[in-house]
Amino acid sequence: MKRTNFFKICLAVGTFVAIPFTVYAKTRINKGFKVNAGKDRFGKSISLFEGDTFDCKISGKDTDNDLYVFESIRRKKGGPAEHVHYDQDEWWYVLTGEFMVKIGGETFQLKAGDSVFGPRKIPHAWAKTSEGEARLLMIFQPAGKIEDYFKAASEGVLARMSVDEQNEFRKSHGFERVGPALNYLKQ
Repeated sequence: MKRTNFFKICLAVGTFVAIPFTVYAKTRINKGFKVNAGKDRFGKSISLFEGDTFDCKISGKDTDNDLYVFESIRRKKGGPAEHVHYDQDEWWYVLTGEFMVKIGGETFQLKAGDSVFGPRKIPHAWAKTSEGEARLLMIFQPAGKIEDYFKAASEGVLARMSVDEQNEFRKSHGFERVGPALNYLKQ
């Protein structure tokens, strides 16, 4: 191999290998930040489930889509239908109140200070079970498209869709409904 060809190949390979690091450095934030108690990272809470709010603490935009963390302030009892995330792990940490979380065939009763982990591809559902306001810290890893789903849902996008369209919308955001919401009253 001629020396000039060798150098050309080395430069090409080096450039190709460096591209992901260049993109990474440009899209991931490079400084710390603080989010005050009771506040959203971007100053605008997401409102879901008739008055319950989601305050972003760490956005997928902050982490090159590696992580999404939000605090859910729940006023009503209940929670979402059983669903499965294709590529995301989920973690719940109870700050105040009580919750029930079903992961696969197991159901967990949680109170303040308890946490539970839900691996990707395992059906799960959760519900607030206590009276009054309750708060839950939730983490998605990787962030996936769930943050965008919550924003769209809070803007009423789902209300304008048929059931089939809602199902396709969920799938396009990395998850799907696989069962009903938890019946926490029978527990």
